[in-house]
Amino acid sequence: MRFVFEDLEVWKKAVDFAKEVIDTTNIIETDRKHYRLLEQLESAATSIPMNIAEGKGRFSKKEFIQFLYIARGSLNETITLLIIFNKNNWITERSLESLKNKADEIGKMISSLINSIKKSI
Repeated sequence: MRFVFEDLEVWKKAVDFAKEVIDTTNIIETDRKHYRLLEQLESAATSIPMNIAEGKGRFSKKEFIQFLYIARGSLNETITLLIIFNKNNWITERSLESLKNKADEIGKMISSLINSIKKSI
């Protein structure tokens, strides 16, 4: 059995991105007091594909667009947290730039999908 959102290329890339962010958090060594930030980063990253999937399952294109906006917001939240992590020397500049490049591609795909859906309404 396959769900309709599994055919979306942007969803696939967002899942891979979320996995990479989680893999990145697994190697971070920081004080216990910062675990909430790690959890928030994982939550923001996984929110991207989850909102794409939830929106695709809605009954209207307008609802789908709204969930795509939320996914794009979660993408921006993820990048903001990664920048903060980099400034605290918890992740390298190289890791940050790699994730930012992938996020940029996903962001463009989300925007293109929003525009495509808007044209069909």
